Amino acid sequence: MARIWNKHRQTNLPLKKKIFVGLSGGVDSSVAVYLLLKKGYDVVGVHLRCWNVGGCDVREAEDARRVADKLNIPFYVFDMEKEYKAKVVEYMIDGYRRGITPNPDVICNKEIKFGLFMTKALAMGADFVATGHYVSLSKNHSGYSLFEAKDKNKDQSYFLWTLTQRQLEHVLFPIGAYLKPKVRELARRAGLPTADKKDSQGICFIGNVSLTDFLSKYIPESKGAVLNTKGEKVGEHEGVQFYTVGQRHIGVNIEKQRHGTSGHNLPTYVVSKDAGTNVLTVAEGEDNPALYRSGVNLFGVNLINVGVSQVMGRDLSVLARVRYRQPLFKARLAVESGGKATLAFGKPQKFIAPGQSAVFYRRNGEMIGGGVIADSF
Repeated sequence: MARIWNKHRQTNLPLKKKIFVGLSGGVDSSVAVYLLLKKGYDVVGVHLRCWNVGGCDVREAEDARRVADKLNIPFYVFDMEKEYKAKVVEYMIDGYRRGITPNPDVICNKEIKFGLFMTKALAMGADFVATGHYVSLSKNHSGYSLFEAKDKNKDQSYFLWTLTQRQLEHVLFPIGAYLKPKVRELARRAGLPTADKKDSQGICFIGNVSLTDFLSKYIPESKGAVLNTKGEKVGEHEGVQFYTVGQRHIGVNIEKQRHGTSGHNLPTYVVSKDAGTNVLTVAEGEDNPALYRSGVNLFGVNLINVGVSQVMGRDLSVLARVRYRQPLFKARLAVESGGKATLAFGKPQKFIAPGQSAVFYRRNGEMIGGGVIADSF
């Protein structure tokens, strides 16, 4: 720790901590800077220039710069376009190409925000990096722990399950204890130019382009059969890579039959997709048994505040979710060697997509880790 010399007596006092804050150009990271300044930290704003479609990042960078000017802090732009394209965009494209549904937000946090950004910030003299994520961080005798944010509607702990003790040692999440309306109130009170800016939606780097249109530039169309759960052909699709399990209104030519006396069509959902045979299987009805699974097999498992060796061979009772904003449900977690695990659901769950994340929690809101869904059973 850096020290200063007090001329009146021989004592050491810690210097003011330097925080590099990831300024995205939105209201959340703007308020994160404001709160840190109020606490007396030495704050530097950093916008990460990442690869994107449509040039939206130019506007975000300008908004970030305006916030830095308003709060009178140094401002940098880190050019990470090449790294982002390789580690996040290609990861997503390759996942869809293989027939899974990858989660680019999880990999962005792991590789970019708390990977490359953190490494560069610390090398430039930062003590911590901070972001506008809605999540809470706590430290006790056993290390650092992540908890759901106070605002459960905005909580982003689901996307942060890959973080490690080494990373969390240098991270701050200033807005985790605030509700979103309060964050906007603070932004207005501080006169921040992002106070009333709308939240971004969808996958940030593809902008207003649909996911299907984006993927079609990298993955060729390939017509295949759409089957119902009886194995009967009911239509055709343009390639299983463009669909995900649980998807509704899939935009394929399905020969629907009328059901019931009302004559209404039941909603149709993707049950499974097979990249090898290019077959898409669908089921009708929101409560169709074919949509449900009893558990998942996982790989790449990370446990934030628990050593894997400590829990290997044990059957842990956890709360879990297998997609963002899904209500937590009871499950049993069995961790194996090599980063693998089995998560058995207390009750069957629907819309389980391989490639997405299964994330585990304690009853007190602590997010203890997660893994990538390999398959379901």
